[in-house]
Amino acid sequence: MRSAVNSIPDITLSKKQFESLHQWLEQKAGQYNHPSFIGEDPISVPHRFSKLQDIEIAGFFAAIMAWGQRKTIINKANELMGLMDDAPFDFIRHHTEKDRKRFLSFKHRTLQPDDILFLVEVLQQYYLKHESLEDAFAKHLTIADDDVYNGLAGFYEMVFDQPWILERTRKHIATPVRKSSCKRLNMFLRWMVRSDDQGVDFGLWKNIASSQLIIPLDLHVGNVARQLQLLSRPVNDWQAAKELTTMLKRFDPEDPVKYDFALFGSGINPSHL
Repeated sequence: MRSAVNSIPDITLSKKQFESLHQWLEQKAGQYNHPSFIGEDPISVPHRFSKLQDIEIAGFFAAIMAWGQRKTIINKANELMGLMDDAPFDFIRHHTEKDRKRFLSFKHRTLQPDDILFLVEVLQQYYLKHESLEDAFAKHLTIADDDVYNGLAGFYEMVFDQPWILERTRKHIATPVRKSSCKRLNMFLRWMVRSDDQGVDFGLWKNIASSQLIIPLDLHVGNVARQLQLLSRPVNDWQAAKELTTMLKRFDPEDPVKYDFALFGSGINPSHL
């Protein structure tokens, strides 16, 4: 598996611009990296749980469902947790073929019942052999990796290395190998890896460094980043996500993805720019 090629932004900032942007990013990150942010964000779904594996499973499904209106995402993800008896790890580990019938009417946008059934089976087989979902990403990474490219690519290969494969589900599990920005999985990794005392991100995974995370690049983040001249690439793909993250590392090389709060928060609240 190859490593990602560093993408260096062709953006020059004066000292004054740099200092002004740094101050703005820190202030906005602090504003949105706050428990008050949780209730209206998909991260509220895994925050309902306390067990590591429950948080992982709830976070994974909430993340891959995260497109469209946030209220709808939260409602549908909570509905899915209800179908797992609000005990996702216990359900994933111990459910039977008969129990899967409850998913046959569940849909969220293009995520269909067959997609859920496939992913539930993949997770069941995984958790019968592994303690934490972290291993599915971290085992493909080393401390020499600049970012999580190999972790994301390895996770994708694991999901689809099955006796039977549902091809349509591939569009719901992104990989940087296909040039995707991997927004939803990068968001999931942010939730699980970042550690601070603000109470939003969980910081439960210790074998992936915050410095290796890539910004979850969506429409809001991309638009604000370009407006602030932090991103030059016009399309939201892996190269753009890498470019923006590299730029943000100038402000905080150890935790660049904390600025996701600033960019996303300002994107959904344009008056705050």
